[in-house]
Amino acid sequence: MPRNVIVVLLDSLNRHMLGCYGGNEFTTPNLDAFAARSTKFENHVTGSLPCMPARHDILCGALDFLWKPWGSIEVWEDPVTYALRHQEVTTMLVSDHPHLFEVGGENYHTDFDGWEYLRGHEGDLWHTVEDPSYIGAPALPAQKARMRRGSDFSRTWFRSEDDFPGPKTMKTAAQWLDRNAGQHDRFMLFVDEFDPHEPFDTPLPWADRYDPDWEGERIIWPTYSSNGVASGALTEREARHLRANYGSKLSMIDHWFGRVIDSIDRNGLWDDTAIIVCTDHGHYLGEKDIFGKPAVMQYEPLGHTPLLVSWPGTRHGSVDALTTNVDIHATICDIFDIEPEHVTHGRSLVPVLEERSPTVREWAIGGVFGKWVQVTDGSKKYARAPEGNGFPLSMWSNRWTTMPVHARPNVRLPRPDRRAYLDFMPGSESPVIRQPFHAGDRLPFWALNPPVGEHHLFDLTEDPEENHDLTGTRLEAEMIDLLRVALVELEAPQEQLERLAIA
Repeated sequence: MPRNVIVVLLDSLNRHMLGCYGGNEFTTPNLDAFAARSTKFENHVTGSLPCMPARHDILCGALDFLWKPWGSIEVWEDPVTYALRHQEVTTMLVSDHPHLFEVGGENYHTDFDGWEYLRGHEGDLWHTVEDPSYIGAPALPAQKARMRRGSDFSRTWFRSEDDFPGPKTMKTAAQWLDRNAGQHDRFMLFVDEFDPHEPFDTPLPWADRYDPDWEGERIIWPTYSSNGVASGALTEREARHLRANYGSKLSMIDHWFGRVIDSIDRNGLWDDTAIIVCTDHGHYLGEKDIFGKPAVMQYEPLGHTPLLVSWPGTRHGSVDALTTNVDIHATICDIFDIEPEHVTHGRSLVPVLEERSPTVREWAIGGVFGKWVQVTDGSKKYARAPEGNGFPLSMWSNRWTTMPVHARPNVRLPRPDRRAYLDFMPGSESPVIRQPFHAGDRLPFWALNPPVGEHHLFDLTEDPEENHDLTGTRLEAEMIDLLRVALVELEAPQEQLERLAIA
């Protein structure tokens, strides 16, 4: 087994745009070089979405989207870092991800032995005014966020490329390895890098790399839309420019990822360290005329994600095993001989990495609380929406926090009311507040406007572009059976089967 683990999570990393996965639109030489010495997982899919639920999958190993929308680590569970402290494994978090340091994500970092937060990304409330000496460089003229975000102020304080959050994070991670790799018996470094997440804001020379002819303010904030160009939300020219700006940020963070690889080289870590590169989800940039992460089912650009693992002593190449993010947690637990005390849902990837087994699971499930629930067997993908009015639906939590929307303070998690009662999560003796919702209630932010009766089924082997919906065929009945099996095995709330009309 490896002695150490390095996890590099790049947010909103599009699999289909990486050279190692066949992309040729943008350049990613460092990720491609890393992939060449890694096991490349071809069938890795999302679980709980979006950002913080996906990190819950990785750090806690439990799919939580069936119970709650977005929030902290709960009282009945522990992050893997808690157990690693008891195993005397040194853990370090390096991140520029704002959601880890605000309500809804406030306790994911607390069980690391050390952590460093690099300021200034997206909605980070770092500065409250623009730099009075700001003259437009290196941050170039760009659109402001429609909902005022921290980055509109923060970007004016960057003095060079090194000051942008992504470069700062990668540089700090490399420095930590240089200073610490030989000082600890065993360690886990977790690099939670928010790039290439929006805003797609880069300095020169990256900013003009893929769209040098653009004139005027750069479009760095995607318009979340399921019919972007068709609806007039943006023109075809603006859509190309936005996509190019994502590519610029992808190539920039790939460049700085190279700093971490250089440090791994300098410190001779390839022979005793498992290095995992992953993401939470992809990002739509015009595929099917979708932009951002709007309320649509998880088509392949969002839900089919990259996973690269460098594992000491094994061959490099591709594997077709079906995997998902809770399996990363299970793999870390396997490496460090940890038995979680709470119920988890992952399968260790060690048998695949060591070529002892071609597979670890027969199905994977994912979704967003209150929306579609999606299941795949690796070739067929079925997304089932609720029927009727979208209820029954309950939120289960003792933390009762969620992602803040700073520009809209009234958009917040509704407080539990007198309908709430105590229940128990699978495998837990800790009572948990269970708040039922009914038609007309103010719902949690991520559960607003649930789709009803809008199911989707695709055979990805025959139809990788997802153009031919197979709902209504005999195959749908088979996938409903698989979804039911998955929910029962996960001990999902019975109301989830009822709201999906598969009880």
